[in-house]
Amino acid sequence: MRFSRRAPAVVVAALLATGLAGCTSDDEPADAVNQVVIGADLASGSTVDTAYARALTLRVEQLNASGVLGNTKLTLRIVDNGSDATTSLRNIAAFGDDPTVAAVITGNCSECVVGATKTIIDKRLPTIALAPADTVAAPVLERKYTFKIGPNSADSASALVSAMRQAGVKKVGVLHADDEYGKGARAAFEAETGKTTVKALAPIAVKATATDVSQAVGTLAGAKPDALLFLVGPDQAGLAATSAKAAGFKGQLYFDAASAGDLFISQKAAEATENATMIFTQTLAIDDVIATTPAKATRKQWFRDYTSRYGSYSGVASLAADAVDVIGDAVVRVGKDRVALRNEIETAQLDGLSGPIRITPDNHSGLMPQALTVLVARSGRWRLAS
Repeated sequence: MRFSRRAPAVVVAALLATGLAGCTSDDEPADAVNQVVIGADLASGSTVDTAYARALTLRVEQLNASGVLGNTKLTLRIVDNGSDATTSLRNIAAFGDDPTVAAVITGNCSECVVGATKTIIDKRLPTIALAPADTVAAPVLERKYTFKIGPNSADSASALVSAMRQAGVKKVGVLHADDEYGKGARAAFEAETGKTTVKALAPIAVKATATDVSQAVGTLAGAKPDALLFLVGPDQAGLAATSAKAAGFKGQLYFDAASAGDLFISQKAAEATENATMIFTQTLAIDDVIATTPAKATRKQWFRDYTSRYGSYSGVASLAADAVDVIGDAVVRVGKDRVALRNEIETAQLDGLSGPIRITPDNHSGLMPQALTVLVARSGRWRLAS
């Protein structure tokens, strides 16, 4: 089925700070409602997870208001993991022990969901990860109950190398986060450049929490590559761009999908990122998209709803909304039994807000490669390259 994405935005419910959203209305008898709880394991200090919390809250409210769930009402229960894998494991285990929790959505911490894999399986807890690392949902045989909605490193690397070749780039300096995502993204990029004339220079890793990357970026720029590629999160992406400018680097800047954040680039980083290239979905430049299909029209509506509610737009918001849709669709079809939900999610297909999503028994990471496009920074915001 396809959910209506035209439901009006409603009053802001509690987000990450309060840990609760998506409750039933006060005038509806509790015994007339089939409550389905979705747990969300997020980090209050993460800008990405804050966007996820907002999107999850809004989407749950929209689905509950739309009527597509019948007498079922979704309740969102958010807990804070502080970006700490041990805390996350404890949160996920608690969700698993609570029979009212039908499924879980996890945030930007890749290590958190990877570290909880055994618990997720033991508790038979269907889990959709929004983290960037491919390993959150692969290998499938070891991730039976874990799925991913978000760009895959190999798809992002392929699009990046294609863009670099078109721009005539021959040598690339690579800065990557020293974590589950960054290592995998670097390996995917190097595998892709191995098929072409684009050469990846010796990469430099930085801690994912580092607030100063100037020395690493300066070293990369000193090798005089044609371009610099940053495989880091959105906060470090801005730091890396300003560091490159400070180092006098005149070449092209590239970012992979994990760098996506707000539609508008911070004033401090705007000049440094002018004409930089990023691979992400169209949702970050939805103003440039003409609504020629129902799917594109609903994506534009989601953009308007989110912006109306929160005053700005985050590119990752659509990923969280799609996770809610996948779970909601599965609940409508099979109810809230965890095993049945897992089996239903494993065959999910929808034209999502992020792009086409196809989950299969052989591939638990559902966002299709054609969802990705080339974006260019112009005048402090992201635009479609073409």
